[in-house]
Amino acid sequence: MSAMPTVIPAQPAQRDGRLPAGPVPLRERSRRLVRRYGPAVGCYAVLKLVGFAVFMWLLDYSGYHLTKSPRLGGGAHPWDVPGSFDGWWYQQVAQFGYDPQLAPVVNSPWYTVQQNSSAFFPLYPGLMRLVSEITGLGLYGAGMLVSVVASLFAAAGVFAVAERLAGVRAGVIAAGLWAVIPGSGAEWALYAESTFVALTAWSCYAVMTGRWITAGVLALMAGLSRPTSATLIAAVTLAALVALFRHRDEAARPLIAMTLAPLGLLGYVGWVGWRMGDWAGYFKLQRGAWLHFFDGGRFTVTTMRSILLGRSDYMFAAPVPDLLAALIILALPILLVLLVRLRPPAVLMVHTLATVALLVGSQQLFSNVSRFVLPAFPLFIPFAIALSRLSRPALAIVLGTSALASGWFAGFAIFEFGAP
Repeated sequence: MSAMPTVIPAQPAQRDGRLPAGPVPLRERSRRLVRRYGPAVGCYAVLKLVGFAVFMWLLDYSGYHLTKSPRLGGGAHPWDVPGSFDGWWYQQVAQFGYDPQLAPVVNSPWYTVQQNSSAFFPLYPGLMRLVSEITGLGLYGAGMLVSVVASLFAAAGVFAVAERLAGVRAGVIAAGLWAVIPGSGAEWALYAESTFVALTAWSCYAVMTGRWITAGVLALMAGLSRPTSATLIAAVTLAALVALFRHRDEAARPLIAMTLAPLGLLGYVGWVGWRMGDWAGYFKLQRGAWLHFFDGGRFTVTTMRSILLGRSDYMFAAPVPDLLAALIILALPILLVLLVRLRPPAVLMVHTLATVALLVGSQQLFSNVSRFVLPAFPLFIPFAIALSRLSRPALAIVLGTSALASGWFAGFAIFEFGAP
């Protein structure tokens, strides 16, 4: 009689096709991350490289940068331009630190307080200084490295949020759109936008997946990056309150998130006020030195009226970037309606609505509109869903053409014709 075959019982973790339980090796974890996020990050990087190359070529071809101050869109080389405007101030913070003060300005038609670097939040220049010390790069090189790396994390975060709403293909396209939208020229520049959007996107994703403490920590860090982090803090707080109401037996983590979220913003604004001897000092600096404050939308209305009538009788008029900004303002209601139809989670809706309200309701350099809309990345998820229905060749044409055009409208026009 033949011997009975030996039967080895299946391990419990193998019966449903999953890997055995236990810690996942680092190499396998890395492969999974690359498989999941690689297409989106790769799509973003390729489109961004195309747009950035066009931006640099236009600068070199025009030579405009040679006629301008290094602080205001100029420099000896085209690649110096992304380090001008706010980038110059961030380098000052990274090199010299802060000296908060409210020094009055005499006989100025607009300004009442002297400009100083305390208006610029510390996370980005701190990272710039840290990377410079570690790598030996200068502050410019370190700042560009931080911005580029942060932009890749931001693209991955945009993908993660969009994938959860609409699937992988739409998520990849959403990451690609973030590379080419108006204002995207600030993503690869000495600006805090990429760092801020990376923190914002991943904080929103953490809320969507129930990782409350992670969401709170990321919101705290975002509060050290930009004052507009107030929109994210409000979104995380409201989402936490909803979670507390629905799941009262799991209150600890949402409460921790609510506690952590505002600490970065309140801490920096409070420190500036303490150093100035005026607890409202940061806001007085923003209003008196940078002409940036919430006015309920009066400045936006008067500026839009002037632009639509073909006039340049408003503060710091810049016809080309201001026209782009006006088109964005007109598009916002459409974008919001399309987003509402998706019925996104509250954290996305609150953050986006608050960002738009701050954008429309504040006085600022009008050409800044395209940059300030960058954190409202959920607005272009509906477009990503629509584009996901295209074939690959058609999609390549749409995104490729957008990347070429973005070198002009998101880079050259903003940095050379206005002030980003």
